[in-house]
Amino acid sequence: MTEPNVLVLDAPSNLGLNPPEEGSTPGCYKLPWALHDRNLMDLINAGDAGSLVPPRYLAHWEPGEGDRNAESIANYSVELADRLTETIQTEQQVLVLGGDCSILIGNMLALKRRGRFGLVFLDGHSDFRHPGNAKAIGAAAGEDLAIVTGRGDARLVDLEDLGPYVRDEDVAVVGVRENDEHLDELIEAGIDITTSTQMNALNSSQLADRVLQTVSQNTTGFWIHLDVDVVDASEMPAVDCPEEDGPSFSDVAELLSRLLSSPECVGLEITIYDPDLDPTGDCADRIVECLQNAFC
Repeated sequence: MTEPNVLVLDAPSNLGLNPPEEGSTPGCYKLPWALHDRNLMDLINAGDAGSLVPPRYLAHWEPGEGDRNAESIANYSVELADRLTETIQTEQQVLVLGGDCSILIGNMLALKRRGRFGLVFLDGHSDFRHPGNAKAIGAAAGEDLAIVTGRGDARLVDLEDLGPYVRDEDVAVVGVRENDEHLDELIEAGIDITTSTQMNALNSSQLADRVLQTVSQNTTGFWIHLDVDVVDASEMPAVDCPEEDGPSFSDVAELLSRLLSSPECVGLEITIYDPDLDPTGDCADRIVECLQNAFC
């Protein structure tokens, strides 16, 4: 049997999202099942690193309470960091299947335990809402970049006294839309940004070189966050907040392939795809094809 190219760890948490409607829960926790059912493991020659079961999702929340499910997210983040720490001991790359974007907290915590690491943040949104720029916070999946850079609910930003989990100057945000409300603040913070419009002006080699310069220059390595809502809504409608004017899956796969080929890349997380919004399964097929092209 050949050695696996990558180890796959399931982290199917939906704790960081608001309920899609009263009486329901976000369906992104089903993401791993949909991808496994399409033979993802064999297609990318992956080994199984198991699954970390999340706590129960609680829908009730009141303004002023901070982030919904914050205590559960904090506990799950530490457990996820423990699991990822074990997994990366093999020195194989890791693919973490979410789940919502709050899994970034645990993954970056694991890396912060090891030293200084960079972050490629591939997302259609900046996820930079925090108490300094919003009347209220409430959903950690819309605040994950703020949280890992030290801005946000006090119960999440300094786990194990290790916050912030990544420095502003070690983050490359890629694919955010031009109309994002926090774009100016990201620029002021010194966070490197390539909007979806700017992506179209660069070929994948130029873009990868720019991103790698940011996340690798002063770090031990880097992690990739992929929220599939970065992909244009015409190809990826099965997310809670689809956005137009984004890259294609083909563009994303080509960029990922170049980033994953770097020896400094520890791994990749994928988030937000909701099988409940994909009755035909077409979006799941596109995600699997994207990952196959990226890893193989």
